[in-house]
Amino acid sequence: MVSGGDCIGSYEGKTVFIPYAIPGEKLEVEITDSKRDYDNSKIVKILEPSVHRVNPICPLYQTCGGCNMMHIDADFQTELRKELLKSSFARENIEVPEIKAVTGNSTGYRCRFQLHDGGLSMKHSNEIVKIDECPVATKEINEYLSSTPLEKRPKGRIHIFGGSCVVSENTAKVIIARQSEKQAEKETVIKSGKRKVKRVVNRYFSGTVLEPSNIATVLVNGKKISFDVQGFFQSNIEVLEKAVNLVCKGLSGKNVLDMYSGAGTFSVFLADKFEKVTMVEHNRDAMVFAEMNMAGKNHVSYGLSGAKWIKENAPSVISAQGEFDAVVIDPPRSGMEKEVCQWLCKTHPKYIRSVSCDAATHARDSAWLIKAGYRLTELYLLDFYPQTAHIESLACFEYQD
Repeated sequence: MVSGGDCIGSYEGKTVFIPYAIPGEKLEVEITDSKRDYDNSKIVKILEPSVHRVNPICPLYQTCGGCNMMHIDADFQTELRKELLKSSFARENIEVPEIKAVTGNSTGYRCRFQLHDGGLSMKHSNEIVKIDECPVATKEINEYLSSTPLEKRPKGRIHIFGGSCVVSENTAKVIIARQSEKQAEKETVIKSGKRKVKRVVNRYFSGTVLEPSNIATVLVNGKKISFDVQGFFQSNIEVLEKAVNLVCKGLSGKNVLDMYSGAGTFSVFLADKFEKVTMVEHNRDAMVFAEMNMAGKNHVSYGLSGAKWIKENAPSVISAQGEFDAVVIDPPRSGMEKEVCQWLCKTHPKYIRSVSCDAATHARDSAWLIKAGYRLTELYLLDFYPQTAHIESLACFEYQD
């Protein structure tokens, strides 16, 4: 199995990508698309199935664009994702400690969905799949889907968040977030051949547009955290709670830096262990919620990119309050900005907790830290998305003096 969840085989010396396969199986496949260096294929017949192959529990499996590992038993899915994570680090010549998996329920876990005209997007298509129930969705989301006919759901692209974790003041367990008129105006449709592509203008630094009805407040390890449902927040609260504990484990001191802090999820807990928390986040909409969540806690926040904060603020911050005892970093899929990584390698904070949603960029950034004198002490698979090949991970580093 390779990144993305497809398996690969070889035919006449050419690599063949096979979706919905399991390592070790013997299959009859049909080539569907031939490239110069590889072929894409589909399974025609399973000749020798894996002992880990199971019947998918969703009737829309392989039609909906979501899950792609539901044909594999849950425990073996986790082992495969661990192997994919290990392989990413191996490509950077990093020998990892035993990878520990942070897991939760493999179904009924997902709190956050994006609906298009009330349904889900079909795999490799803009067509809409009607959905009345989803096996990975929380009970609260499924109650909304089953009780609200497709024609009565909001049109366009909407975000919904729901689960027993929601403690918003309106008592609703499912928040339906609709775009404001200002946000909708920023979307344009451009034609590309026969396709229509919706392009969203980057909203960073554009000021904050808050819709009160779009705000969700959830309980995470006993603490209330608020965020805009249209922004990003983890979909799997059970695994998030375990991840928060691991990020904070063994850390304490005077100063901590939360780089790419988002709505301050980690900062809320770091504030219990450090005298002062410094947050850096370039999405000012998210920073508004970080300020709300950190109210009453000793902190300072910067609505800047990591690179700009390093250049314009880091020297004066350290001069005024001293070195950082620890850094928690949770960058976007592209990984750390070059300036952030270089700064960490130069300033050597004792402890770094690195959270990532992309195994390849996580391994790349980890290689730089190791070259700068850091030791990778622990590596965790944060199994946020069972039934899919999506990998998130936590790497714990300690600087060797």
